[in-house]
Amino acid sequence: MLNFHVSFDSPGYLALLVALPLLSWWSYRSLAALGNFRRWVAIVARSIVILLVVLALAEAQFKRISERLTVIYCIDESLSIPEALKPAMIQYVNEEIAKHREGQKLDRAGAIVFGGDPAIEHPPYDDNIVVSYNSESQFDKEHTNLAAALRMAQAMFPEDSARRVVVLSDGNENVGDAIEQARSMVDTGVSIDVVPIRYQPRSEVVVEKVTIPPDIHRGQPFDLRVVLNNVTPSEAGGKTTKTDRVAAAPVKGRLKITRKTRDREQLLSEQEVTLEPGKRVFTLREEIESPDFYTYDAQFIPDDVARDPVKQNKRATAFTHVRGQGQVLLIEDEDERGKFDYLVDRLRHENLQVAVQSTRETFATLAELQPYDTVVLADVPAEHFTEDQMKMLVRNTQQMGSGLVMLGGPNSFGAGGWTNTPVEEAMPVDFQIKNSKVVPVGALAMLMHASEMANGNFWQKKIAQEALRSLGTQDYCGVVHWDGNTRWLWSAGMSRIAGNRDMMLGRIDRMTPGDMPDFEGPMQAAAQAFANLPDAAVKHMILISDGDPGAPTGATLKAFTDQKVTISTVAVAAHDRANSQTLRDIAGATGGKYYEVQASQQSQLLPRIYQKEARSISRPLVFEHAAGFTPQVKFPHEMIQGLGKDFPPLTGYVLTSVKDSPLVEVALVNSLPTGEEKYNTLLAGWTYGLGKAVAFTSDAGARWTTPWTEWPGYDKLFSQIVRWSMRPAGDQGKFSLTSEVQDGKVRMVVTALDKDDDFLNFLDMGESAVGPDMKPIDAKIRQVAPGRYVGEFDAKDAGSYLLMLSPGAGMAPILSGVNVPYSAEFLDREPNEELLKTMAGLTPRGGSPGKIIQDAKGDGIEQWLVDFNTFRHDMPPASSTQPIWHWLVLAAACVFVGDVFIRRVQVSFNWAPALARKAIAWVLRRKPEAAPSPVLARLRSRKAEIDLSIEQRRAAARFEPAPDAASSAPPIAELVPETDDKTKQEKPPPKVGGEKPDDGDNYTSRLLKAKKKVWDDKKKE
Repeated sequence: MLNFHVSFDSPGYLALLVALPLLSWWSYRSLAALGNFRRWVAIVARSIVILLVVLALAEAQFKRISERLTVIYCIDESLSIPEALKPAMIQYVNEEIAKHREGQKLDRAGAIVFGGDPAIEHPPYDDNIVVSYNSESQFDKEHTNLAAALRMAQAMFPEDSARRVVVLSDGNENVGDAIEQARSMVDTGVSIDVVPIRYQPRSEVVVEKVTIPPDIHRGQPFDLRVVLNNVTPSEAGGKTTKTDRVAAAPVKGRLKITRKTRDREQLLSEQEVTLEPGKRVFTLREEIESPDFYTYDAQFIPDDVARDPVKQNKRATAFTHVRGQGQVLLIEDEDERGKFDYLVDRLRHENLQVAVQSTRETFATLAELQPYDTVVLADVPAEHFTEDQMKMLVRNTQQMGSGLVMLGGPNSFGAGGWTNTPVEEAMPVDFQIKNSKVVPVGALAMLMHASEMANGNFWQKKIAQEALRSLGTQDYCGVVHWDGNTRWLWSAGMSRIAGNRDMMLGRIDRMTPGDMPDFEGPMQAAAQAFANLPDAAVKHMILISDGDPGAPTGATLKAFTDQKVTISTVAVAAHDRANSQTLRDIAGATGGKYYEVQASQQSQLLPRIYQKEARSISRPLVFEHAAGFTPQVKFPHEMIQGLGKDFPPLTGYVLTSVKDSPLVEVALVNSLPTGEEKYNTLLAGWTYGLGKAVAFTSDAGARWTTPWTEWPGYDKLFSQIVRWSMRPAGDQGKFSLTSEVQDGKVRMVVTALDKDDDFLNFLDMGESAVGPDMKPIDAKIRQVAPGRYVGEFDAKDAGSYLLMLSPGAGMAPILSGVNVPYSAEFLDREPNEELLKTMAGLTPRGGSPGKIIQDAKGDGIEQWLVDFNTFRHDMPPASSTQPIWHWLVLAAACVFVGDVFIRRVQVSFNWAPALARKAIAWVLRRKPEAAPSPVLARLRSRKAEIDLSIEQRRAAARFEPAPDAASSAPPIAELVPETDDKTKQEKPPPKVGGEKPDDGDNYTSRLLKAKKKVWDDKKKE
């Protein structure tokens, strides 16, 4: 199945091999001194080195040829495919793989399901895979991106096999370019087969679009146009049957047109219509007097809903903006309505259009903020806004160019719980004070009890995190809970937040509080922790429970009151009045507040309660001085122009710290507290993104600036603050903006003219877009022609998209919007077989065109389609190569070292015969000997006895010299050569008896002769 051989990328270098014979001849002559054996070894080594180097220069490659085939099925599961056909598509794929995949050749099969994006169901595998009828893959079904599916299939193919894609689709792509991607694939040798998914063209009425001018002037008449299309099978090119002729008849129904704004919906027209086959345009004359953002909705309701059940394509919307004079939105606290009525009246007196909303009826979408050029937060606490609403306020300024003004008060800035919120990022001041000398330190403990409310642990985590975010960096925070024992969530118990906030939030997220038996243990631990914080000036505790645990003792409650610790309690899912009474008593004994929350209200009230309670720690941020103090001008900003340097005194404001940014401009500061200029800002502003943000840290006359209401400069100051922050206004008649939705993208075209109707070129035009999910969208606009600018961005999701174009400094922004009513999947009413045929007709490199797998009648997927073999081996076998030149160079280097060794080092082999002989001898000694015969054994034993007897006799003989001779003769030891101590043996003493010494040449006679010879030699000397 697999074939291997070597190929060359630069075969021309192989011509160098002709030099090998010449090299061998020259080496044979030059190496004659080495001897025959060494000479031939050196010649062979040298030839191998040259051969390897030449092969490396020729870029030798290891090439593998494979007969495998990999087939990947791309299955269209978008909404344009009828649900009834999808099981048949899956069944076809499974049966095709089981019938035609050749296991002996290790063919592979894979599957991709796709809609707006692809998802891998099965990677290529050399087995009979089974595609599930209920895909668990998550992908966008409201679009068809066949190109993305082909691109993923191309990336999935292994290199060691031929490749084929089988596409099962109706061909109705609405995102991407499948033909371009298919051409790219066949250029790399991929074959494409297609299985057209056929279905009867749908007969239905479609509201194709609503057209309206994108930006309308107030009081300007305009035409609203609605395009309806009664599509029939005969119009789509299908066969006309009796059912089709019925469908081709006129369709009756009602056309309903409504206009929507943020707070109301108005019915403009509702009429009975009869739609003949084909398109029809309905026109409605409109005129708008009130500036706002308007959404027009056109809906067709057929009389016979059963004949046309698809609802998604029966409605279309359009979006427009009507501009007027600058408008201001002032949001006030629902609990203190009317507090800023005087300010609103004076702003209106300055010709500003001011709309007032309470926090109970505030905005819900970003589109609702677009009619206003600035938003004023008038001393409202943060707990009245969700995090999404805070992000909308920020995006409205940063990306849509609107202004944002925050007025001070006990419920504003850090005192109002705005610390660590998105709004703080948009303000020119930070809401935290990092100097404990300026603001006393606070301490907050939270006792968490896993009460029996729904999702109890989830809500306890969420509210604890919200409370923690409201605290300053110098404050202390601790969370105590029960998990079989009383536990602090972090080891230090009550810890300072500075540098630990992220760690604390993470621990809270992993918290699993248990059902504590009584409050005594955890509350004793909290009281002890508060006692260890002598520098905390404000101490507070929040307790949430269902009231089941036993009540704390009076001594424990007294420990809290002695330390001036207030405890607020929250009763959730309390079983009876007795349980809630325990929590009520704890709050009453310590001067805290008691809250009772019903299960249906917990998602709304619990985060707000905890934010409000955490604000008690931030109360020292409010600086009040009853005697009053006078503001001072720090910078002659536009907001205070014409007001001079003398401002009325005020008695209080909220402490903040100026952001460390050169964009921040501080206009007014307070004279108290002295020596803390960084924290005594009264009025500051900066440019934030495309808009402007202003912080006025005192109020507007209700509490701290009451004398200001009698000051002649009051109207001018606050009107200039608001006007400076507002979105630039001006005549937009010289700019026209058109937008359209195509191929999953919004395309915008801007035509820019000056006052003389000449083209405006080279504008630094900025663009911002926000999608239906309120997330910003990357969008870029560029100039493509004189006075013509074009931009686009992805818009796959249905809904309203807000657009804001900034032509440049000093020019009014262009506000608009576009609405994507429904997916293009509901516009496709018949298969696009031409696209599929074009793909199948492409010829891959070295192969033949793909196949259109279809039946002759065009009745869809039939069982016998499996007879078309998608695993046919009609493509060139796949090959994969791997460079091996680096291995050849390494081998040449090793052989070259051997060549040098052979020529420079002479090795003698004379030791070889001796070594061979020793080896043979050793082997022979290792051979087993035959057992001796009994006769031979007896003879050997007798010989050993005789040898022993002779040795004993020799040892018994001794020489005893005469006394005179012994005294004059040298010691016998001097006559005997010295031997090693190990070899010396003591001679046995001479025997005493009648034995006579032998006269023969025995031991004694030899000794006497030696002695005599020594004496004779001495005499000669």
